[in-house]
Order: sequence, then C-alpha cells, then structure tokens
Amino acid sequence: MRVALFVTCLNDALYPGTGRAVVTLLERLGVEVDFPEAQSCCGQPQFNTGYRHATEPLVHRYAAAFEGYDHIVVPSGSCAAMVRDNYPRIGAKAVAEGRGEALRAVAERMVPRTWELTEFLVDVLGVTDVGAWYPHTVTYHPTCHGLRMLGLGERPRRLLERVRGMELRELEGAEECCGFGGTFAVKNAAVSAAMGADKARHIAASGADAVCALDNSCLMHIGGTLSRAGSPVRPVHLAEILASTEEAPL
Repeated sequence: MRVALFVTCLNDALYPGTGRAVVTLLERLGVEVDFPEAQSCCGQPQFNTGYRHATEPLVHRYAAAFEGYDHIVVPSGSCAAMVRDNYPRIGAKAVAEGRGEALRAVAERMVPRTWELTEFLVDVLGVTDVGAWYPHTVTYHPTCHGLRMLGLGERPRRLLERVRGMELRELEGAEECCGFGGTFAVKNAAVSAAMGADKARHIAASGADAVCALDNSCLMHIGGTLSRAGSPVRPVHLAEILASTEEAPL
C-alpha cells in the first residue's frame, strides 16, 4: 500500500507540526508515508473566489504529484472536500465547454484515492484506538467541510473517545460555522467576527483546556478570537492529539 501525505498550503506554511504529527501517527500504525515534493495548492482559494479556469492547472498538478499512490491522506477537511467535491465539478464544466475530457479523467482517478485523515484511519485502516494519550480536557468543533461536504459523521469523535487520559467535553452549537470560510472572512469581516465570537463563547463555556478540529484554517480563526478575548483555551489539530503518547507527548 503506497500512501502519500498531502500536507496542504496552510499547514506547510503555518502549522508544519500537524504534518509531522500525521506522519508520526501513521508510522506508529505501520504505514509508510511518502511526501511528494511536487505538491502545491489544491486550488481551493482560487475556485472559491470564482476563478475556475485559474484553478485547472492546480488540478493537473495535484494529479501529477500524487499519481501512483494508492491513498492520499489530507489533514484538512476543506482541502479534502475541494478534491472530492469540486474536482468533479471542474471536470464536468470543462467537458460542457467542449474543452476535452482531461480534467474529468483527473477527477475520476484522484477522487477515490483522497481521504481526510479520520476517514483513512477508520475506513481504510479500520482503527479507532490509535494508542494516543492526551491528559487534558478537550472540546471538539466539527468543521463545515468535514461535516457537510465529506459527511465524516462520528468518525472524529470515535477516535477522540479512545484517547487515554483525555476528557471530551460537549460543545454547545457544535455544528454551527465558526465564521472563517476562507475568503468569506475577508469579504464579510464583521459577520465572520461575530460568528467567531459566538463559537469562542461556547468553547469557553465548555470548560475545556483545548479546542480540537480537523482544519487548522478554522482553528486559526477560532484561536485568534479566543486569544483576543483573553481566553486560555488553546486550539489543537486532531492529528496532534492522536499522535501524542505517554512515551512521546507532543
């Protein structure tokens, strides 16, 4: 089984510890992980801003970088959803415009191989107890792309519930958006900030030490809001919790 890590732009630039945590976790589970250096952006910022044609070269680049791998693991619900949900749309649009089948063929090849991290653990590896130890109180925020586009359901919670030493606290309004939404936060800053403030208030009310999610983009937004409010709650990616053990705490 050939497995590749698609670390994503945000993690590569701002949260490299998440990528390292994914490799640590998967290698502990007996998976050999490659990191194709040709990888770049999945094209989500361009596509979400309306530049579909500018996104197309990045679709081809994704395919070229990860060709030959059985599975591509993505520690980001939004980037995994970009590949799984939007690449087929881009391919279908290109065909409708009479520009050939190449993009649709890329989507057909790459979509079945692309997995968000918790899907890969639960559905491909068949594990929920990954041997993690994290002696903190944590609340979980299910991000929009994972919840609504990927349909991850209870997979993340099933993994968190098996972490030793951790108390999982319920989060009021858990399924409500944190307000980030990529360029939404820039174009609609006031609305985004208000949504973030609601999410931060619920997180603080949970009494947790940390808030966990599958997307560092959302955690960046939430963490900034918590910090400005003077809250001691820290944001942490689920991969970093699952990679932590009593012998090697992160």
